[in-house]
Order: sequence, then C-alpha cells, then structure tokens
Amino acid sequence: FDAIIIQAVDTDATPKITQLVAAANIPLIYVNLKPSDFEKLPPSATVVASDEMVGGTLEATQVCKLLGGKGNVLVLMGDLAHEAARTRTKAVEETFKTPECSGIKILDKRTAKWQRTEGNDLMTNWISSGMKFEAVVSNNDEMALGAIQALKASKMLDKTIVAGIDATQDALASMKAGELKVTVFQNAAGQGQGAVDTAMKIIKGEKVPPMVWIPFELVTPANLSQYMSKN
Repeated sequence: FDAIIIQAVDTDATPKITQLVAAANIPLIYVNLKPSDFEKLPPSATVVASDEMVGGTLEATQVCKLLGGKGNVLVLMGDLAHEAARTRTKAVEETFKTPECSGIKILDKRTAKWQRTEGNDLMTNWISSGMKFEAVVSNNDEMALGAIQALKASKMLDKTIVAGIDATQDALASMKAGELKVTVFQNAAGQGQGAVDTAMKIIKGEKVPPMVWIPFELVTPANLSQYMSKN
C-alpha cells in the first residue's frame, strides 16, 4: 500500500495499529477520531479530524447564552471508549465553569452510548426521578433526539433547551420543527476529503502536519437554512 486511512472504532486500540503500520513503513492517516497514542505518533502518521474541545465548547457556550448564564443542566455522554465523548464532556464542564456561565449546575451526567433509544430511556429515568432542569446537553444529536422524544411524552419539551452535536438530517428537521435548539456541524465529508487529500500529499512526497483540523460550525435556528442542504 502507498498509504492507509483508518477510522478507529475504539481509540484505545490505536497504539497496536500504529505500531504495525509504522513497522511496515507505510504512511498512516487516522480520520475522525484522535487516536489515544496521538502524542506518540511517528512522523509517518497524521490525524485528520475536528477538534472535539471546540465542538463541545460551541455547544455549551450557546446553551449558556440561551439560559442567561444560570440553570440546571443534564449531560448525555457518548460511549466513553471514544475520545470524542470524553473530550466533548470535558469541554461542556469547563465552559460551565467560566465566569459568564458559573450559574449553571450539572445535575447529572451519564452515558447513552450515542444511541437515540438509550437517550430516550435515560431521559425518561431522569424525568421519573423528579429532577428539575432547564437544559439537556448531549454529546451527539442521536441521544439529543431520544431526549426530545421523552420530553415530548412528558410534556416538558416547551420549557427545556436541548442541544446536540453533528447536525444530522434528523437533527436539522427537529430544529426546523422548533424542538432541538442547538447543534454543531461536524463536516464528515470534509474529514473524508481531507484524509484522501492528506494521503495523496504524502504519496507525492509533500510534507503534512501531524494534525489536520476540519472546523466545527455552530448551528442554530438563525442559520439553519445554510445547513439543510449540506448533509
């Protein structure tokens, strides 16, 4: 092979992958998820991804703005085997510690493994427990949509801000319907294209940086129309 592009399912499995590919002297491009051994990657390996701290920060900052800097929040986390889930959650927590958002309290945070059904179940349990909250911040849109289903069933959606990440077609439709209030566009096509472009540069002998960033973009009802045709 002239180059190998890998989207890791489990970022903790990447050290062995890196070792095998580096030993074979083949250029390696990780796409979408930053590998757990990023700090130790050899010069022959590159990562093409979006900065998960930026994605989580954009999401949480907009929620903070909508809440006026105060309120109770629940956090839906993705599969914690994924670096993205851990980093997005960290970004949310750090944003709510800033002076302008210090009136926001995270009541609970639990994993729903990126799944809509799990998000629905977890949200239903939170509602049943009698928790009082103003917003739900989710690591991705699928879990956010599950939360919205549970909130609608309990007639609580009108007074709850729900936020996600990915700007999927279902999420954008939910936002158009006035349900989802915040999402963040992760440019999957841009990451795929960036990975191929990076591989071709390496094959041609060009220098590439160890990290190629594909920007996250905040999506709200105000700019929703710009993203309806992107996915």
